Amino acid sequence: MATSFNFGEVVSVVIGSVFLPFLPETPIQLLVEGLLYDFGQMTLPFDNVDEEYLRKPKKFDIKSLKNFMLFMGPISSLFDIIVFILLWFKFSVRDVAHFQTIWFTYSIVSNLIGMHIIRTAKIPFIQSNANKTVYISSIALILIGILVPFTTLGAMIGLVPIAFKYIIMIFAVTILYCFVASITKRIYIKKYKEWI
Repeated sequence: MATSFNFGEVVSVVIGSVFLPFLPETPIQLLVEGLLYDFGQMTLPFDNVDEEYLRKPKKFDIKSLKNFMLFMGPISSLFDIIVFILLWFKFSVRDVAHFQTIWFTYSIVSNLIGMHIIRTAKIPFIQSNANKTVYISSIALILIGILVPFTTLGAMIGLVPIAFKYIIMIFAVTILYCFVASITKRIYIKKYKEWI
């Protein structure tokens, strides 16, 4: 999970840095965002595992990891770029702090919700449910990600409060991302006959 999201985010930062007159996120913002996302991943050892994985456990395979990263990472990056385009052209966000805050919040929300798409080869929330600990941590960290810009910590790392319309946009793009990621997951499974 971390490799695909991080690979996608690195590509997004590089592309954003080329086309935007500022960095889409500062290094400290990326570190805080990564820390919050890592806390969400730390609950995965408590997660429920689909029965087929218990019957026949998978061996760690670096080639599978590379295939997964190169297949799913660009999807994550594509939606980061969609957020950049919406902010720049639709919402005309030119203030650096607002732009960075919206992408910071989007990254946390999309990564934590996207984690539920990636954690299973099945349809999440319907065919495969995460452990309550994973759900609770995801919801709590999404709320923290939304609220951090309104706090002193947020101000210290260059974040600012954002309007409700941006929070709606963040969730709308995240839902679209999850839909596309689910389709991509099916294509990946058909192509490689496996899921991470």
